[in-house]
Amino acid sequence: MEKELIVAIFLGVGLSASCGFRVFVPMLLASIAARFGYLPVNESFEWLASGSAIICFSAATVVELLAYYIPFVDNLLDALAMPLAIGAGTLLTASVLPVEENMLKWVLALIVGGSTASVFQGATSVSRLSSSQFTAGFGNPLIATGENAVALGLPLLVIAFPLVLGSVILLVMIWLLRKLFIKKKKY
Repeated sequence: MEKELIVAIFLGVGLSASCGFRVFVPMLLASIAARFGYLPVNESFEWLASGSAIICFSAATVVELLAYYIPFVDNLLDALAMPLAIGAGTLLTASVLPVEENMLKWVLALIVGGSTASVFQGATSVSRLSSSQFTAGFGNPLIATGENAVALGLPLLVIAFPLVLGSVILLVMIWLLRKLFIKKKKY
């Protein structure tokens, strides 16, 4: 149980951090991953893997990604995104925590997931506000592109980490074996 809890906390932190960049992108990716069995969710969060959830999160993701490319609309979205990011980070963390006691699960999810999402959301809001101030909003699409990339890449990495780690270990082992057993030809 301890190992599962530690892995779940790291998974929750990674998903919550990506909620700080975009609220609905990690929700969509988690939903798809749960649908295909790559993300183990608690029994009470099986709705996350439903077709309805995927459709809703897909629509919200498209709107969110496009809206951040509109200068000053992105700043308005940041005001709304803080509480949504905290909620999404808390929800995603709670969905993977293997804790039976509901009160403990939600308090832990809020502390771990909600606070992580709020820190990253706060940082992105400040960077966008600074960009709006110093570039009159013209630099904001560049910031939005970077945030979109992190919001897409981080949850994929967090969900796929065991596969990625296993692949890296396998490649290192193959490289070491080749070094040990294949002698270099001298010319």
